[in-house]
Amino acid sequence: MGEAQLLSLAVCGGTLDLAHSHQQQHHFYKSCCIWSSNWSGRRSSSVSRLKKHGLLGSEGLFRKKRLSKELISRRLTSKMADYKEKSITADVTSGDMIFQPILEDGIFRFDCSANDRDAAYPSLSFINSKDRDKPITGHKVPLYTPTFECLLGRQIVKIELPAGTSFYGTGEVSGQLERTGKRVFTWNTDAWGYGPETTSLYQSHPWVLALLPNGEALGVLADTTQRCEIDLRKESKIQFVAPSSYPVITFGPFSSPTDVLRSLSHAIGSVFMPPKWSLGYHQCRWSYNSDKRVLEIANTMREKGIPCDVIWMDIDYMDGFRCFTFDKDRFPNPKSLVNDLHQNGFKAIWMLDPGIKHEEGYFVYDNGSKSDAWIQKADGRPFVGEVWPGNCVFPDFTQSKVRSWWARLVKDFISNGVDGIWNDMNEPAVFKSVTKTMPESNIHKGDDELGGCQNHSHYHNVYGMLMARSTYEGMKLANENKRPFVLTRAGFTGSQRYAATWTGDNLSNWDHLHMSISMVLQLGLSGQPLSGPDVGGFAGNATPMLFGRWMGVGAMFPFCRGHSETGTIDHEPWSFGEECEEVCRLALKRRYRLIPYIYTLFYMAHTVGTPVAMPTFFADTKDPSLRKLENSFLLGSVLVYASTMRDQGLDKLDWTIPNGTWLRFDFDDSHPDLPALYLQGGSIIPSGPPHQHVGAASPSDDLTLLVALDEHGKAEGVLFEDDGDGYEFTRGEYLLTHYVAEIQASVVTVRVSKTEGLWKRPKRRLHVQLLLGGGAMLESWGMDGEVLQIMMPSEQEVYKLVSASEKKYRTCLERAKRIPDAEEVSGQRGIELSRTPIELKSGCWILKVVPWIGGRIISMTHLPSGMQWLHSRVDINGYEEYSGTEFRSAGCSEEYSVIERNLEHAGEDESIMLECDISGGLILQRKIYIPKKNPKIFKIDSSIIARKVGAGSGGFSRLVCLRVHPMFTLLHPTESFVSFTSIDGTKHEVWPESGEQFYEGNQLPNGEWVLIDKCIGLGLVNRFNVNEVFKCLIHWGTGTVNLELWSEDRPVSKQSPLSISHEYEVIEIP
Repeated sequence: MGEAQLLSLAVCGGTLDLAHSHQQQHHFYKSCCIWSSNWSGRRSSSVSRLKKHGLLGSEGLFRKKRLSKELISRRLTSKMADYKEKSITADVTSGDMIFQPILEDGIFRFDCSANDRDAAYPSLSFINSKDRDKPITGHKVPLYTPTFECLLGRQIVKIELPAGTSFYGTGEVSGQLERTGKRVFTWNTDAWGYGPETTSLYQSHPWVLALLPNGEALGVLADTTQRCEIDLRKESKIQFVAPSSYPVITFGPFSSPTDVLRSLSHAIGSVFMPPKWSLGYHQCRWSYNSDKRVLEIANTMREKGIPCDVIWMDIDYMDGFRCFTFDKDRFPNPKSLVNDLHQNGFKAIWMLDPGIKHEEGYFVYDNGSKSDAWIQKADGRPFVGEVWPGNCVFPDFTQSKVRSWWARLVKDFISNGVDGIWNDMNEPAVFKSVTKTMPESNIHKGDDELGGCQNHSHYHNVYGMLMARSTYEGMKLANENKRPFVLTRAGFTGSQRYAATWTGDNLSNWDHLHMSISMVLQLGLSGQPLSGPDVGGFAGNATPMLFGRWMGVGAMFPFCRGHSETGTIDHEPWSFGEECEEVCRLALKRRYRLIPYIYTLFYMAHTVGTPVAMPTFFADTKDPSLRKLENSFLLGSVLVYASTMRDQGLDKLDWTIPNGTWLRFDFDDSHPDLPALYLQGGSIIPSGPPHQHVGAASPSDDLTLLVALDEHGKAEGVLFEDDGDGYEFTRGEYLLTHYVAEIQASVVTVRVSKTEGLWKRPKRRLHVQLLLGGGAMLESWGMDGEVLQIMMPSEQEVYKLVSASEKKYRTCLERAKRIPDAEEVSGQRGIELSRTPIELKSGCWILKVVPWIGGRIISMTHLPSGMQWLHSRVDINGYEEYSGTEFRSAGCSEEYSVIERNLEHAGEDESIMLECDISGGLILQRKIYIPKKNPKIFKIDSSIIARKVGAGSGGFSRLVCLRVHPMFTLLHPTESFVSFTSIDGTKHEVWPESGEQFYEGNQLPNGEWVLIDKCIGLGLVNRFNVNEVFKCLIHWGTGTVNLELWSEDRPVSKQSPLSISHEYEVIEIP
């Protein structure tokens, strides 16, 4: 054994039985080198294919060091030290998986073999890993048995379900609600400005909820922490691909998706019981940069009568971004600040990141170093990566001693008056890294019950969850009589036990508003009910209408927080004019009226595992027309129907209402920019006064019950009440009231049918609103706890009431002060990011183009593979073109005019022609098109044209260069490279560690180069005319690569423009 191997063994603090080293080496190779081994197994055919395209030489795809036995041995010993030997299946096996019933009836664990069952790592998703490993005696057998194939380290699991099955879940994912046709990869990623085709976001939930054609539901969990591909591209088929070996857990089929989610909660745990104040509105910004600004925001909320409970402090409150510190100039006395906020009814939430500044003398760094708290490199030294403070070390939360160390820091931090903690950047994100995170070879000295000492690839996806757990435990340690509130960006299946979440760094545009509904629902369908987006969008400047509409629907989400990025205009509710401010006020008053109901929903979610926000199809799982609805959702039994399209207010929506009785209601607050609300027949929901903050409510407040009778004339509902914080409710200190309503002989009786808990009923008035339809209602007052009766009028009188109410409703919408449809919003950036890109869709491609900022392509999606090769923010990066050798020279950010637009359905190539004036009489012209004759490719023809060059210059322009600058997104950065054959016949493989490389002359690619992702077996080929291209540049960034084409550098005239014509095509690499 070499010195490096011995050093790696020492890192894990154990010894390796050399007699078993071959077996352990085999196990490591299977479980950690999944993609490399798979590629290696197909190497010969892959090489042949690439040689066919002239992209590889005889040396093949792998650099020799990637296949060296020494390297593999070094990595395996690092990973497997102090972990007992396990047997696994042969390199190539397949068949039906074997099963055991576990936990309760209807839950089955599947493994490839008995040996694989023994070889599986502990479960980090289950509350108790032993529940997954302990079989029970059950009478049921699974209706659907997965098949498997184990091939060179990959375990491929397939489940075939009946035709017409719909797919949901898959955790935090963007794009459409119904997931058929989609593929995602569970790998927690800092995904700023993600789009609908982004395949890896901040959280990992290897979980699929299948809704069968008959309305029954089945849940499937691939219980692995490692990178997992969830492939739903084939109709009614689920496929998981991840390193061997891992079990698959199925839940059901059960009669409804709610039953599946209840069953899932018994395995992975239910959501923590949130403090009641956390269900109010939260106001945040990156950043409120002083205590004075924080108090100004809080005071303005109260002055304007806009309900709000929480103000958030982003990273700038710290001293030089050092966690657990405060800037002495801008936040000199955090306790005093918090006291002032508390007196005004506000809570304060503060950010803590995992990156700890690498600085001697900084107490957290010094203390953590003494405690051996940091994640280490394979050589045993702490890993140092750059984040906001500069060079940082990272706590190893896989160790109980480190979690306890962090919890003690949190306990001390809470003494400053901290009410909640925000864990950000905990994927973990690392700057200036191609992968956007730390090396997968880093070492975690994990506890045995978590999986022992492993490399980072094993623990990456659970790092954020373990950090949130440590923070949660630290808050409980600080005060056992208060419920912690933690918000985490990164998470995993099971993180709902410790933290709420939000949908990350979204964009201020209509696509992201629409997408936010599906994203919140998918998280709920994956076991995380406490989530919401950054209302108004994080990046970019919202318009008044966009912000108002977003607040309208956001106020109905389980978690409601407004948040915006530094450098954007203000995004507080009053920042967009009086009309938008009023809509925001109405929306948040709605939320605060419904706080008793939302709090009750969370009590049920916590105790029973039921969802809080659900897709509309939950109302009728057998109705296929409901399965793809994306602008409505259920908040318990309330149907929320929202307008997420810029040109459609509430009064212009075409509504799809589920079968049964649904009665519209409002709080005399209907507005074209607010959602419509319907209560399901058979339901009773509680509401209260719209206080300015949750703490202003009193048990003696008037209680309102909204009642919607079903077709049988009955309704029921519950109300949960307790102190709103603490854990006395677990000891019976609460009141759970079951209300029922029933009509008999034209009299509707509303009464208490049952109560639970030790609390006595408060003395308060009861206000019953019996919904009739069309917004009409009958009202009656009494005392809560007493029987209350309402006499029903005749059918003719009911008809008159409903007609009058509908007329009043239409009049209200017509007279409402609508939010102006202002496209342009001035601000620090001077750029409007909410306009809708132009979409080119034909053949194999969907392209999105923004003419108004650089004419850039911001999205490049290959439809057959579902791969999004390029995705960028609106105002920078993506596909750009410059008119000089200087970075971001003219043509990059100017507004382009659309001078021609052809559509495929009109018989033309799908195309767009753009022009931009780059001064000096020059025009940068670009045609982007998808040829009908060959829809596998798309082409770009670009030119710098001298249109008005003066005669005094001899008809020649200034010196210009056409520089094509596309920035491609790397799904698997460490497994991606660029391959080409140069003009002189030299074969090149360019990997991320090469940094930036120029090629010109005979070293220039001979007309094409290819960006290869060997994990998924695809290559993006870029072909060009070598007579037009004089220089090529490869630049590797953080999760990106630029493949640039440069023309020659010269003046142009009307007779001698500069041009580059090139095309893109995706090829398979078998």
